Amino acid sequence: MIEERSVTRELRIVVADDHAIFRDGLRRLLEAEPGLHVIGEASSADQAVSITRALSPDILLLDVAMTPESGLDALRELADSLGPTRAILLTAAIDRSDIVEALQLGARGLVLKESATVLLLEAIRTVMAGEYWVGRETVSDLVVALRALTKESERSGPLLNFGLTVREMQITALIVAAASNKEIADNLGITEKTVKHHLTNIFEKLGISSRVELAVFAINKLKLPD
Repeated sequence: MIEERSVTRELRIVVADDHAIFRDGLRRLLEAEPGLHVIGEASSADQAVSITRALSPDILLLDVAMTPESGLDALRELADSLGPTRAILLTAAIDRSDIVEALQLGARGLVLKESATVLLLEAIRTVMAGEYWVGRETVSDLVVALRALTKESERSGPLLNFGLTVREMQITALIVAAASNKEIADNLGITEKTVKHHLTNIFEKLGISSRVELAVFAINKLKLPD
């Protein structure tokens, strides 16, 4: 189900791709679907950034392989200013590490260019409903997506605790399990204020600044408690 704010009016979409024929074809496909309207097009990463900031669309469809700067470069530039815009990456192929980075930067979905139109439309509906779309399927939780993308065999180096205390490791494990601060507090029998204090310490020790970064770091580097 698309969010209420999107049901009452057309979804406003910006398409960013450096191939004019692809952009034109995609615009025609999207505007043939009731409730979708392409309000802007970009042929470069720089244009994608400026148009997205100027128009604040509901959806930004962003080609990964634009040159000289890529869609990921645009996403890095927009990371702190996406606001209500939901970014979906379009790509022929992408490395797993790039997918993880894109999700960390705020992308809500990734669609392969070889996919049928129906999958792109489903991805748009999914991200507007507050979920994630990776490849060909819905992912209800970001941490679930990151865990699926970061296989055990790809961890680099030995698993350590990086100076985290037992309590901090417990909290980190719950973050990886997508628990909220309240759920962590209830699980461990502590207050939410204490949870926030521990998270501040964890972030400082690991040199990170968000729960998503913590989840990715933990999945790759930490020997978490069961």
